[in-house]
Amino acid sequence: MRLVTVAAAQLGPIQKNEPRTDVVRRMLALMDEAKRAEADLIVFPELALTTFFPRWYMEDPAEIDQWFEREMPSAATRPLFERAAEYGMGMYLGYAELTPDGRHFNSSVLADRTGAIVGKYRKVHLPGHAEFDPERAFQHLEKRYFEPGDLGFPVWRTMGGIFGMCICNDRRWPETYRVMGLQGVEMVLVGYNTPSINSQKSAEGPEQRLFHNRLSVQAGAYQNSTWVVAVAKAGIEDGFPMIGGSLIVNPDGEIMAEAKTEGDELVVHACDLDATTFGKTTIFDFARHRRIEHYGRICAQTGPTPPAL
Repeated sequence: MRLVTVAAAQLGPIQKNEPRTDVVRRMLALMDEAKRAEADLIVFPELALTTFFPRWYMEDPAEIDQWFEREMPSAATRPLFERAAEYGMGMYLGYAELTPDGRHFNSSVLADRTGAIVGKYRKVHLPGHAEFDPERAFQHLEKRYFEPGDLGFPVWRTMGGIFGMCICNDRRWPETYRVMGLQGVEMVLVGYNTPSINSQKSAEGPEQRLFHNRLSVQAGAYQNSTWVVAVAKAGIEDGFPMIGGSLIVNPDGEIMAEAKTEGDELVVHACDLDATTFGKTTIFDFARHRRIEHYGRICAQTGPTPPAL
């Protein structure tokens, strides 16, 4: 067995005026709890350091840039990396990235057990819109504040396994998991901030949102025979509710552990990376069973082209 004990570190709401230093203190407390649980890896949510600022319409570049990190580790986040190194614990951290040449991404990094960053991912599937939409119950302006990720879906061999990353809306797209699956991924780490209500479909409330969360994660895990660890920032943030439901799913698509609250909560499970082998060598043995000659449309077009009437 290749056991990796994972701590899914769900965060409760972060209000707009809450400083990063206070948020990091909360994260360090979860890391201390993870150490007591003998965790090897801790996974934090998407945009873990701030409120989900894309719900706010902003025009001033300086106002926008205050939500972004210009380096990682930053001054505010360095204690997380130092604590991770002290505990010998890997870490996934989601944040807003501002590059030296002024580009903006919704990003995550993976640090190994020494606290060294071994991988970076930038969110590919940006949801929402770019301009203020008066028809929406609330705004979702990721397309305004971020560029689509330019790093693809890489994986890293570290901490005794093969790890990949994605962020929030990426988890809904089967291509996300399959590209990593084709690299032999054994554990996918994903952080998310998901509103409890669809801004364009008010009837779709938290129960349906949680159902879709589980469905997406479980399908990705099963169809690629990989562990998936999905971690929320949850609760009522700036007056807007977000789902929790952080969960750890095994390579058979079964939920092994799930959050019970919408606050700061640690969900821990010992994951055997060798459990990925059976699916990868039987029903999802890609080398034997995939028929790429029939998949051309997947990369040749974006929108659908129905048959002619």
